[in-house]
Amino acid sequence: MGITREWVLRRRMAAQRLTSSGLPEPADAVRLLTCVQAQETPNAMWSVGMRTRGATDDSVRAAFDEGRFLRTHILRPTWHFVAPQDLRWILALTSPKVLSSMRGHFAGLGLDEDVAARGADVFRKVLAGRTALTRREIAPHMEAAGLPHNGLPLGDLHQMNELSGVIVSGPMKGAQHTYVLVDEIVPPEPALDRDEALARLVHRFFAGHGPASIKDLTRWAALTQADVRRGLAIVGDRLERAEVDGTALWFDPTVPARTAAGAPRAHLLPTYDEATLTYPALGFPVAPGHPRGPDADPWIDPYASTVLVDGLNAGTWKRAPGRGVARIQLRLATGVTPDQTAEVETAADRLATYLGAAREAFVT
Repeated sequence: MGITREWVLRRRMAAQRLTSSGLPEPADAVRLLTCVQAQETPNAMWSVGMRTRGATDDSVRAAFDEGRFLRTHILRPTWHFVAPQDLRWILALTSPKVLSSMRGHFAGLGLDEDVAARGADVFRKVLAGRTALTRREIAPHMEAAGLPHNGLPLGDLHQMNELSGVIVSGPMKGAQHTYVLVDEIVPPEPALDRDEALARLVHRFFAGHGPASIKDLTRWAALTQADVRRGLAIVGDRLERAEVDGTALWFDPTVPARTAAGAPRAHLLPTYDEATLTYPALGFPVAPGHPRGPDADPWIDPYASTVLVDGLNAGTWKRAPGRGVARIQLRLATGVTPDQTAEVETAADRLATYLGAAREAFVT
């Protein structure tokens, strides 16, 4: 099946519920995408909120604090949101490779399996009874046990125990993340064999992110191409294959594929959004006169939040400090029309509504 790049981009936006009907709850949006990159928590919350009907920053944060979705290391050496019911089987599939890839880094910090196991003992002791503590609150207990208790070594000791399924995020304490024990908040589930897990992850990825390539998935989940091909062999009858510019892409034909009537033409996509960072080889075309130049690409510069309008990467945006006011600085391509600028400002209004703040947009 031969298709155009524009068809691929439109279908992705609909599949990710950016131009089709939003999902009922924040946790539904997380499950749609399976995992949502989340080292920048406010941005990741907005990613979830954009895909959820009537979401506000308060409602997304409340769902997180209630444990409807979690934040942990799971696919790569960075944080992701994931639903509780997906945590165990995905970790079992992906964490061995992630831990193996980080072994040299951990060793350079004096961290090994013995240190991780001793750290796990401390976590199980101090977090027992659904106790939620911040990293700073946990640090003295690690120090008392003769374990890393500050800086990068302490952070990576947490990471090792997240990847091992010992700890996971708890409710926020102000702006600080807490940790709780996985076994106390995530119900046990029968283990999947490797083929079952591969098939499930492959299908879920292409359903939530398709049309996408094998390379997109191997980067997203740190799987090998052999892993992905094995999963495709199992679930291939549930997916369709298409080709654009010589690249094979897979997608689920049953997910939303059309732009809904009245769907927004413009979006303020946050840093690391799944709609941009997932696809290094086939992303949104750059509008003429882009402020970052003709090669502007969220994959190359992931710190640039993307202004998307009419299927074009049309500029960048950021929030400026302001109490009770959403001060949104927009840097738009010179090729953006007045009509498109108005659509972008409407997108800024949606962000302000989500934040529960008055909107001030500055176009530069």
